[in-house]
Amino acid sequence: MASLKQPISLFLATLLICSASSNQTPKHYVVYMGSSSEETAESDHLQLLSTVIPGQDRERISLINHYNHALRGFSAMLTENEASELSRRDGIVSVFPDPILQLHTTRSWDFLEANSKPKLRHGSYLHHKSSYDVIIGMIDGGIWPESSSFRDEGMGEIPTRWKGVCMEGPDFKKSNCNRKLIGARYYNNVPHTSIVNKTTQTRLDKSPRDTVGHGTHTASIAAGAVVPNASYNGLAQGAARGGSPYARIATYKACSQDGCPGSTTLKAIDDAIKDGVDIISISIGMSFLEQSDFLKDPIAIGAFHAQQMGVMVVSSGGNEGPDPFTIINAAPWIFTVAASNIDRDFQSTVLLGNGRTFQGSAINFSNLTRTETYPLAYGKDIAAEFSPISEARSCYPGSLDPEKVKGKVIVCFDTFPYVSRGIKKLVAEDAQAKGLILIDENEKGAPFDSEGFPFTEVGSTTGYKILKYINSNKNPNATILPTADIPRHKPAPVVAYFSSRGPSVLTENILKPDIMAPGVAILGAVIPKVKEGSGLIGKKPPEFAIKSGTSMACPHVTGASAFIKSVHPKWTSSMIRSALMTTATVYDNMGKPLTNTSGSFSIPHEMGVGEISPLKALDPGLVFETTTQDYLRFLCCIGSPEKTIRSVSKTNFKCPRKSSDGLISSINYPSISISRLDKSKGVRSIKRSVTNVGVPNVTYTATVHAPLGLKVKVLPKKITFVDNERRVPFKVSFDAREASSGYNFGSLTWSAASYSVRMVFAVNVE
Repeated sequence: MASLKQPISLFLATLLICSASSNQTPKHYVVYMGSSSEETAESDHLQLLSTVIPGQDRERISLINHYNHALRGFSAMLTENEASELSRRDGIVSVFPDPILQLHTTRSWDFLEANSKPKLRHGSYLHHKSSYDVIIGMIDGGIWPESSSFRDEGMGEIPTRWKGVCMEGPDFKKSNCNRKLIGARYYNNVPHTSIVNKTTQTRLDKSPRDTVGHGTHTASIAAGAVVPNASYNGLAQGAARGGSPYARIATYKACSQDGCPGSTTLKAIDDAIKDGVDIISISIGMSFLEQSDFLKDPIAIGAFHAQQMGVMVVSSGGNEGPDPFTIINAAPWIFTVAASNIDRDFQSTVLLGNGRTFQGSAINFSNLTRTETYPLAYGKDIAAEFSPISEARSCYPGSLDPEKVKGKVIVCFDTFPYVSRGIKKLVAEDAQAKGLILIDENEKGAPFDSEGFPFTEVGSTTGYKILKYINSNKNPNATILPTADIPRHKPAPVVAYFSSRGPSVLTENILKPDIMAPGVAILGAVIPKVKEGSGLIGKKPPEFAIKSGTSMACPHVTGASAFIKSVHPKWTSSMIRSALMTTATVYDNMGKPLTNTSGSFSIPHEMGVGEISPLKALDPGLVFETTTQDYLRFLCCIGSPEKTIRSVSKTNFKCPRKSSDGLISSINYPSISISRLDKSKGVRSIKRSVTNVGVPNVTYTATVHAPLGLKVKVLPKKITFVDNERRVPFKVSFDAREASSGYNFGSLTWSAASYSVRMVFAVNVE
């Protein structure tokens, strides 16, 4: 026994030494110091650094990023001890390691317009020219300026309030900017520490040019010009356009294919505010598992100061669904977007040797035809030696025998979801398979782009029919045909399987996501190039491609918000958000309640208040105005110290005497969420107020739709706006004594003449 103690002691000592050494390895930290009333000199921040970094490490006394417009702070290389010491200094709100955020990676606007009632009297808002003066800041992976989506024909002079720049790089000139693309910034490489404590660098090219395609795609969805006869190699053909085709675009390249450093994202937000944008669109974010505090989240911090300066921030809610509590970017001052499909599908036919056909979901440009079929095999029957059957049946890397795979169409299950469809496709392709049929009930709703490789995805029922054919035939064979687009697909919209779900892990008393928009198989501009091995070599590089994600849903809401801003330039960001939320639709193109991919009725934690309806939002009747004071009270209620809140806001704000998480529900938000309503404690009353932006001298009447057992009352039942009275308060009381346990969902609608102002509620009964 004694002989064992010595090596164990040595091991523990080594572990402690390694741990201590790791703590003293400099890493990239963000130091956030709150709101900025005036620009802070870099020398002040360098002086602060010199008080915690020892003299022998003076080369680290330098700033990687300097925040000095809407917010104050900097980022620098610090050890854990130095970061801890800084965090205790007066004037420091938070110090946190620089996170790497991830990208959340047409017909969609026609679909939204078709489902919007009433119609515009003078046709589509496509030609609404007053949107010239709306400037959208896209914080993403840059832009491909030569795309037809960014032409500036018919656009007027750049607004004089624009203070931004068009930065040059080796492959990007000032002449690449125009009256559509009015600004472009990029950010230098930012060092990060890998898991083995070796410093690496994210690949951020010194140019605003997009090298991934994500930034170009999202920008074209939000504000791309009209491009006739656009398509992705013949698929989704039609006129491509953004939601606000005459809005200006400024791009801030904060991302590469490796991700988006949080420190750089925060700098981009600060720059966008300084440059004079009206709306910031952010289709990126951290994993829901990494969320800890709104004041340690670069997007939440930047977005707070943006709204403080009158700039709206729209952000994707994440692609980590369908589990609950996966929503991100959920601060109440962020407009958080979920994803849905549209009324177009992409199908690839599987033709079996017995003549039977099955429809799968895919985007492939296969050169296979009906005239020839190929041997068909199930993954477990072509396994490599010693490979577990569970891996082979799922096309797990290294599990298949290339000799048995070669020349065959193979069938696999998607039982290892962390092995992506792209990896499974590469496994089949590298083994020289003729094609891949993937059985996956969930992801088939978002077609995968396999380019030239024959690929299709089928549900469980179809999959078992194909396996039955394999097992009952000596020489089964099949082929996979190229994709065809299917118009007028029903039902639509449907909540996307991948779309992250609420409630938020940071607070359940704000209903998130806020709203839903198209994010499945969306056509948008991309980098025009053909990848080697894609099977498309020799063809003209496509200027457009089809992508899915809440990344695509976010710019739909950005474009819609820009459109509303162009018509109502004096509306605040909260008024625009309210207009879109209270006019959202909760019915699909079959006239039935919205559903998710499993066919169940969708709930607000999946879709927010429903699908955006931009035309209806132009004239909402009433809006809920949420102010900076509301957001400061929110910070009080989640436990932020009053001293911290004063630094964040640069005010002498005082928290209410009673500040608890439950009081968040009474912040003047366009929806209501109560995280805990005790059956035994009677009635809970929630306050709201609405502002009249419609016709004067009008009376609204309340109608409640509540689940059985939950008693909901509105006081007063009628509200009247007369003369100069623009804002009227009301209360909503919830009595859960007879309600079912768990979340209860419903709505309150204020109606008057042609107006219908709908507010969703979510009440968790315990």
